[in-house]
Amino acid sequence: MSRDALAPREIKAPKEWDQHALTMPEPHILQSWAWGETKAQTGWTARRLAWSDENLAPTASASLAVWAVASMLVRRLNRRVPLAVAYAPKGPLLDWTDEELRLRVVRDMEREARRAGTLFLKIDPDVRVDSPEGVAVVELLRRRGWVVSDEQIQYRNTVVSDLSPDEDALLARMKPKWRYNIRLAERKGICVRDGSLLDLPTFYALYTETGTRDGFLVRPFGYYRAIWERFLAEGLGHLLLTEFGGEPIAGLILFRYGPTAWYFYGASTAKARDLMPNHALQWAAMRWAKAHGCTRYDWWGAPNALEESDPMWGVYRFKQGFGGEFISHIGAWDFPVNKGLYWAYTRAMPRVLDIMRKRHWSVVGRDLVGS
Repeated sequence: MSRDALAPREIKAPKEWDQHALTMPEPHILQSWAWGETKAQTGWTARRLAWSDENLAPTASASLAVWAVASMLVRRLNRRVPLAVAYAPKGPLLDWTDEELRLRVVRDMEREARRAGTLFLKIDPDVRVDSPEGVAVVELLRRRGWVVSDEQIQYRNTVVSDLSPDEDALLARMKPKWRYNIRLAERKGICVRDGSLLDLPTFYALYTETGTRDGFLVRPFGYYRAIWERFLAEGLGHLLLTEFGGEPIAGLILFRYGPTAWYFYGASTAKARDLMPNHALQWAAMRWAKAHGCTRYDWWGAPNALEESDPMWGVYRFKQGFGGEFISHIGAWDFPVNKGLYWAYTRAMPRVLDIMRKRHWSVVGRDLVGS
């Protein structure tokens, strides 16, 4: 089929959207229907596009009709200023090895950004920078006027563990010290249990303590509750709590979508850290993800450069010890719809930009997933 026959159409039914998104290569939770809905609380509007053969009926099955999808979030910068920004987090989703398809989708998204009256459109698909398609995508974007974004909203690099082997093989892939620490935690009475909606205030208290200690932004409980409750209720999220002597000392929230589970939110106290509660917690999370059909565990975040001077080096070493693979993606790219205003926004007014970032982009920054 010629890619010229493809045309994007908007999908407004949750089940239909997720059905299509989950047929894409490496579907991402940030492209799910649920994620777009949770962003409405901070002023974003999701427009969900699916590329299908325009000659097929909209009810045609995903395997026959849909070749690409993109959940594009749009937000007005100010009620009094008719300017907006657009962002397709970890999208669009498609087979990036298909040259005709990626050109068609990129062109159409540029057109949609213009129609929405946006200042620029940001995308950051999970395309590996060291792959042939990664090289080709970067070349395509540069040729069409896209630029590497100064705002790398999501982590460009990450660590991924393959959950396909059995549990004994997963343990064997870990560093010996990590296996020892997991067993130590078990021997010393560290207990990991499943959490529920009723445990969210407890987890938030741990999360707040972690944010204060590590210096990252923590929003009011209501903001996180709207996200956590929805994903837990829909079976797309799971809460685990680590306890010692009946007292919660650590926890995490996983999101899952298709074959992948993501470690988005983690929290801990300073208590009993010598008993290695976080090693036990992560092992329990990997086992839970595997038991629920996931074949990939995305640790969500790794250094920009594999150097000990990088601020994330210690976190990376912890994740790598569980046997994960370092993966580098092409990162975020911006399409300036209005080049003059875009460059003014990003370069010519740095002081104004700092204020606008704090007031607007912080909503989709590292706090996007609680990092």
